[in-house]
Amino acid sequence: MKIDLTNQVALVTGSSGGIGRAIAIELAACGAKVIVHYLSNREGAEETAGVIRQAGGDAVVIQADVTDLDQIEALVKQSEQAFGTGIDILVNNAGNLIERRTIEEMTLDLYRSIIDVNLTSAVFVTKAVIAGMKAKGGGAILNLSSLAAHNGGGPGSSIYAASKGAILTLTKSMAKELASYGIRANCLAPGFIEDTKFHSTFTSAEARKATIASIPLGRGGVPQDITGIAAFLVSSHSSFITGETIEINGGVFMR
Repeated sequence: MKIDLTNQVALVTGSSGGIGRAIAIELAACGAKVIVHYLSNREGAEETAGVIRQAGGDAVVIQADVTDLDQIEALVKQSEQAFGTGIDILVNNAGNLIERRTIEEMTLDLYRSIIDVNLTSAVFVTKAVIAGMKAKGGGAILNLSSLAAHNGGGPGSSIYAASKGAILTLTKSMAKELASYGIRANCLAPGFIEDTKFHSTFTSAEARKATIASIPLGRGGVPQDITGIAAFLVSSHSSFITGETIEINGGVFMR
């Protein structure tokens, strides 16, 4: 099955590394023109764009804080100007655990920061692209949730897990609200994915070993395990799929 995204414009938030980078590179390999978004890791974003360009694809790099509404509006406007057309594909990948902290230790500031980067960003980046997608007669939105949405996450990640659970429900609501405009919304829920900043920052060697031992397929995932499904869900091959979440976790959680 060949996925053809030729001349479609894709915005991938948080694509300076990890899963976001892998998705951006895959969409470009399918022909999409990609906006590589980053918050602080400009070097990583430029590396992502460099890989895309080296393979003959089109990519632009744009910085923005996707928890700030004004910066979100500027990001979408710059993205549309970069290729002279509206966005066809939005991948809401930006997210962060920020810090492991129990509910007993939680502060309002940290709570808000976790919710903002994982949930608020997805809501308002989506809001900002809807008008352009409607004008083009449709589009595809892909949200990134997590296995934590189902199992509550690891120690000190309750609010992160809750925000990722909200993404599952948000995806269903988006799918219903936007279907009449030809806009589809789907979701991916990765499990333990190695080679990401998330686990290099928040997962100890002991926890990594224990987690892998619990995976039926016998290994941790890698970002490339996500990319094919991501490309499928934003392509015409999935034109009758919306509001769905696909689990990518090696068999740890099955519905």
